[in-house]
Amino acid sequence: MIEEIFGVLLLVFAFIVFIPILRSIFTIQQAHAGIIERFGRFHRVVQPGLHLKFPYIDRLAAILSLKIEQNTITADTKTKDNVFVKVNIAVNYRVVAGREREAYYTLSDAKAQIQAYVLDVARSKIPAMTLDEVFERKDDVAQAVTQHLSQLMQQYGFEIVSSLVVDVQPDSAVVAAMNEIQAQSRLQLAAQAKAEANKILAVKAAEAEAESKALQGKGIADQRKAIVAGLNDSVASLASAAQTSPAEVLRTLLMTQYFDTIREIGIQSGAKVILLPHSPGSMVDIGNQIRDAMIVCQRGEQVRGCSPD
Repeated sequence: MIEEIFGVLLLVFAFIVFIPILRSIFTIQQAHAGIIERFGRFHRVVQPGLHLKFPYIDRLAAILSLKIEQNTITADTKTKDNVFVKVNIAVNYRVVAGREREAYYTLSDAKAQIQAYVLDVARSKIPAMTLDEVFERKDDVAQAVTQHLSQLMQQYGFEIVSSLVVDVQPDSAVVAAMNEIQAQSRLQLAAQAKAEANKILAVKAAEAEAESKALQGKGIADQRKAIVAGLNDSVASLASAAQTSPAEVLRTLLMTQYFDTIREIGIQSGAKVILLPHSPGSMVDIGNQIRDAMIVCQRGEQVRGCSPD
């Protein structure tokens, strides 16, 4: 009976003494800090590592993270041109090392406090800017948030590392209207470019046609000059060789050319019926006309298609 009582007392003693001693041993992880209270009052800040606290007297009230944390706030506001937008602002902050006491005991909810300050800055800064300026000057909004929060949160033991405007979301109808404006503007530019291209093509085609016509006219004129020069040489050499007049030689050449032409027309595939004056008298008339034209040209008269040369 006595042994049983002694065993029970030993267990009670171990529970009262050894277990609180074991619970008084604790560790703090890296990049964290512990708040120790004694009898409900702040006592000290413990750094990462192994620590001891007095049982029943000291209490580990909280463990604060010294890492950089991010708080993303969405601000609903409107711009200077009366466009409602949602602006997402990410605030990076951390507890200042050595000021863990202020960070723990001053603010009950640091995230809610930061959110309130960010909304206040955003709703005072953005209404003074147009929608285009909000997109173009996002850094100005972020800088204003950082400056305002840094001054306010420093007294509470928090450091504002940076603030970023990560997204600007206008109303869906406004986005659709902006996209439509851009689409129509680009279509207008495309139509102008196409019209300019067509204009250039038309001008170049007209210039090419004019140059082609000029070259064709020059070619026809040169051809006629060559034909006349060739006939002149042929008539002169045949007249000298045959001991006859140039008029007779010219009639002979015209008759030969005439029959060659008739032959070429006849051998062409799909040739049509052509009515021509087919008599020696006609050939005489053609020869007389050519001779008269040459005589007129030799006299220097202004006749189209001939020259005194």
